[in-house]
Amino acid sequence: MKIAVCQMKVCDDKDKNISHALEMIDEAANNGAEIIVLPEMFNCPYENSYFPIFAEEYPGKTTESLSNAAKKNSVYLVGGSIPELEDGNIYNTSFVFDRNGELIGKHQKMHLFDIDVEGGVSFKESDTLSSGHKVTIVDTEFGKIGVAICYDIRFPELSRLMALEGSELIILPAAFNMTTGPAHWELSIRMRALDNQVYFVGAAPARDESASYVAFGNSRVSDPWGNIIAAADENECILYADIDKEYTKKVRSELPLLKHRRTDLYSVNFF
Repeated sequence: MKIAVCQMKVCDDKDKNISHALEMIDEAANNGAEIIVLPEMFNCPYENSYFPIFAEEYPGKTTESLSNAAKKNSVYLVGGSIPELEDGNIYNTSFVFDRNGELIGKHQKMHLFDIDVEGGVSFKESDTLSSGHKVTIVDTEFGKIGVAICYDIRFPELSRLMALEGSELIILPAAFNMTTGPAHWELSIRMRALDNQVYFVGAAPARDESASYVAFGNSRVSDPWGNIIAAADENECILYADIDKEYTKKVRSELPLLKHRRTDLYSVNFF
């Protein structure tokens, strides 16, 4: 199974962002991708002041476009994330569509990015966004896929819950910045992959040095052994990787981490 990450550059024009995403989706599908992933906030600059302006209810302009693109190309589409308006709140939401363009799941970012790194970046998503409350796992012909967004990766319990529920692939649209990206981006992807013996996909936007929030880029795909099998730099591109479920079985058989958990002493559970 081939997966593609559309590492696209985002501007302050929603229509242009949607159109560009559709072009990249078409190209990825034409190159044989069966699962296509967009980055976090792909239709909107990553900035609190833009989230209320770009927010839309489901269904809306962006999600209708994604649904049509998934159906047109007969692909699974993880639509990065967009600001979603729901019941008066704004969420950082990833919509997932199947080959028929049907919505099969959505993930509202659970952990909001509220940080203040001395000498680095200061940002508070909670100034405009609300946090989600559900672990997101979608069923596909390729098996179960976990979906999370950016800061969610830093909380290992979430990825572990996804793995325990049968996910062998976790997809993370994300926009790490120029402080956290060089320090923790690839390390986090590799650790969540090898901790849970899953393929882990980190889908980032391309870097725009002129933006108020400068994303790190560098989309990555790790295999269940913790090896990076596909890597982008900061520039716009489509990143491809092959996902091999048999390799996941091999790794889990040879190094049975999930079986060796001491569930008599500790556990990770849904509430």
